[in-house]
Amino acid sequence: MGFARACSVALAGVEGVVVEVQADLEPGVAAFTLVGLPDKSLVESRDRVRAAVVNSGAEWPQKKLTVGLSPASVPKSGSGFDLAVACSVLGAAERIDPAAIADVVMIGELGLDGRVRPVRGVLPAVLAAAEAGYRQVVVPEQTAGEAALVPGVSVLGVRSLRQLIAVLGDEPVPDEPVADGGRPDPMLAGLMVPGAGIGTGLAAGGRGAGQPPDLTDVVGQTRARKALEVAAAGGHHLLLSGPPGAGKTMLAERLSGILPPLSRRESLEVTAVHSVAGILPPGEPLVTRAPYCAPHHSATMQSLVGGGNGLPRPGAVSLAHRGILFLDEAPEFSGRALDALRQPLESGHVVVARAAGVVRLPAGFLLVLAANPCPCGRHTLTGAGCECPPSAVRRYQARLSGPLLDRVDLRVEVEPVGRADLMGSGGRGESSAEVAARVRAARARAVERLAGTRWTANSQVPGHELRTRLTAAPGALMAAERDMERGLLTARGLDRVLRVAWTVADLRAADRPDASDIAVALELRTGIHRGALLKAGAS
Repeated sequence: MGFARACSVALAGVEGVVVEVQADLEPGVAAFTLVGLPDKSLVESRDRVRAAVVNSGAEWPQKKLTVGLSPASVPKSGSGFDLAVACSVLGAAERIDPAAIADVVMIGELGLDGRVRPVRGVLPAVLAAAEAGYRQVVVPEQTAGEAALVPGVSVLGVRSLRQLIAVLGDEPVPDEPVADGGRPDPMLAGLMVPGAGIGTGLAAGGRGAGQPPDLTDVVGQTRARKALEVAAAGGHHLLLSGPPGAGKTMLAERLSGILPPLSRRESLEVTAVHSVAGILPPGEPLVTRAPYCAPHHSATMQSLVGGGNGLPRPGAVSLAHRGILFLDEAPEFSGRALDALRQPLESGHVVVARAAGVVRLPAGFLLVLAANPCPCGRHTLTGAGCECPPSAVRRYQARLSGPLLDRVDLRVEVEPVGRADLMGSGGRGESSAEVAARVRAARARAVERLAGTRWTANSQVPGHELRTRLTAAPGALMAAERDMERGLLTARGLDRVLRVAWTVADLRAADRPDASDIAVALELRTGIHRGALLKAGAS
């Protein structure tokens, strides 16, 4: 009787559990049994592994073979267990030393010819292995760069099972042919889910292929540009309302260009989500810029918060983690989809419960909403001929519910661009680089002030801290208190005004907010023009 074990990782969302793959050989009729809650793609690994072992020059044991995936109570899915199954079988057959693979985590799919194909979710799988104390990982060669992002782990990238057998047996490593340089590598097809990134803007906005558009392209819109700067500096959610053609989408697309680059920890979080979702491009193992996700208004609730067959997959709110979620034509989204955003807006994560299990996915994003004033869009334009009855206008604006809007810190009316601005006589505004420099300085001030806490941006600070420890200047809150008494502000709204005021103070390098900063925050919060925003020195 022969026995051997190797290790692999089962993923549930972006969290992983190390699975021990055990192989047991006993005398009897040749058979291959796989146990331990495998799904359909994992059950099919029996035929893939057998063919891969034989075509790699090794002998398949003609005995009763049982492969167990432990812990047996955890559901396992996907083809990433193939490599661990093959090595545990070869260890039980004494083709390789069982001790050499006992504490090695192996992730990869096997082709029938023995080639090792890459799979999605390598980064979160290696992170889970490292947290469990494992220090040796074998992955497909194409994803070795992604696995190497995890510190303290020795990564071996292999191209075929034949190469891995040689390395484990201390034998000469055979050369494997590389794909023809004139066409895409077919081995990389397993990393991308067809259609997963279409329409999200992730390829253009969240990665190094092409710079985001510049703010100098925007003419006029002084008030909206200032709101964009405040949103980027403090991580505040933003509502842009105005007639069609005023530049709402144009402004939202330029927000990613003034956000600070992701920290190392944030980059790993974003890369892990994108790797699981199958939208991480080959050759770009690390996402360094804030992602930009812009789903169409026909998106379902499941596509926004996560879902799918079996265990839920990341939705738009998770793909926009540490970045921007832009909902253009926000009132056209279904009410259920919009209200499903309430929980992640408050908590920074989303819990998706399905029949196959419950998954907790990261969802700390900056929400940007764009809305027209009425169905035809001409309600606020003088002499534009809006024919929408008042009841239709009220119904349209009510599609953005009060509880959702209460979670949006900044509300700005985007005015139509005048002829003078459009023809260039009004002058150009600041570039994204100039605004981004002020944003980085403001973020640095906030990080220094919040050192020793779990918060890194003003939008994350709880109201209790703002009212007790991080207080505004004496008498600064008088205007906000009056608005609260008049019913213009809720208790949550007051806390959000304080957060925005701290961001405005950070942008002007002040020690704490004064009455002018509160006035700017109130104008941005309520959308009522009070003149404070323009006096604050908008860019």
